[in-house]
Amino acid sequence: MKGSHRQWIGLCLLTLMLVKAWVIPLICLDFEIRREYIVKNLCINRNRPQLHCDGKCYLAKKLAESEKQQQRQAEQDYLASLIYQVMDTNSPGIFNAQPSGFELPLAVVFQYNSALSPLNSPDEIFHPPLAV
Repeated sequence: MKGSHRQWIGLCLLTLMLVKAWVIPLICLDFEIRREYIVKNLCINRNRPQLHCDGKCYLAKKLAESEKQQQRQAEQDYLASLIYQVMDTNSPGIFNAQPSGFELPLAVVFQYNSALSPLNSPDEIFHPPLAV
C-alpha cells in the first residue's frame, strides 16, 4: 500500500513538471495561432496602432499570470508536502523520542566536606620529583 502511494505521488509530480515545462510554450503557441484575434479584440493598445504593440502586451500579461500561478502552486505544493509529512501516521514519525546514552544513577551519593577539613591531604601536595 505504501509503495503504491509513492508511485502515485511520483506520477503526479512528473505530470505537474511536464505541464509546468510546457505552459510557456503553449501560451506562445496560442498567441501565434490567435494573433489576429488578439490584436483586434484583446490587445490593450488596439486603438493606438502607432505603438506597434501587435498583441505583445496581451502575451506579456498572460506570461506574468502564468508565472504567478506557478509560484502560488509551488507554495501550495510545499505546504501540502509539509502537512502530509506531519500528518502521515503510517510512517515512523520524525518526532519519536530516541533513546539517549544518558542514564540516571540508581542512588544519589552526597559528599559532605567540613569547612575545617583540608581540601587536599599533605600526601597529594608533597611528593618527590618525578624521574624523566
